[in-house]
Amino acid sequence: MINFNAVYALLLREAKIFLREKERIISILISPLLFLFVMGKGMAEGQSPVPGFTYQQYIFPGIMAMVILFTSITYGLYIIWDKRLDFLKEVLAAPISRATLFFGKSLGGMLGALIETLLLLVIGAFFILPQNPLQVLLCLLAAFPISYMITNMGLTIGARMKSMEGFGLVMSFLTWPLFFFSGALFDLAGAAPYIKVISLFDPVTYCVDLFRIIMLGKGYFTLWTDLGAIALFCLITTALGVAAFGKLQQEK
Repeated sequence: MINFNAVYALLLREAKIFLREKERIISILISPLLFLFVMGKGMAEGQSPVPGFTYQQYIFPGIMAMVILFTSITYGLYIIWDKRLDFLKEVLAAPISRATLFFGKSLGGMLGALIETLLLLVIGAFFILPQNPLQVLLCLLAAFPISYMITNMGLTIGARMKSMEGFGLVMSFLTWPLFFFSGALFDLAGAAPYIKVISLFDPVTYCVDLFRIIMLGKGYFTLWTDLGAIALFCLITTALGVAAFGKLQQEK
């Protein structure tokens, strides 16, 4: 059973930690902004697969997914910090379920991703791709399940790792393939067959496509395919995350 008071307490702690690390908020946006303003402007504008939009505007939804991916998955590193600070040991000793702990930590990771998404939306609205209020609202709503899904992935990895160095290696090995095979920088319709096959198993693919439908009005899949795939991956990552936290209890 979920203890919502405990979930709120965990979320409040993670929010305070995130907001204290202002340099982290800025540093996470550096790579996405480089992709947008260097690569996006450096490529010929005529290469946009969607008529009426520049290449920079075309990759903007993919870069939004990139921000959520990097912000959310790196949150798993804080589980290792909590182990070293013995905070996790204290929480595990508390009379709350492991599912409560998992959801509290997951919501904390989602908060950071949503803040980063909002910042990028504001930058994009002024300099890249103007959006109406409904599109902004839909993007933020879409960011909720997407950030939840990817935060779960980071927490699952972090729960199983014993060192920050090991987590960093796994994260680097995982995040860049997830990003590049998602079609964030190109149109999957014209991609090589093996890329299309791999992209079907990449959860970020459906995130990018959902953002493109909202912001550009066109995607590779249908809206319901994207929503269904994201919902499925949310269920899978939740099950894996709760199971990983259960084993974490045994290890402690």
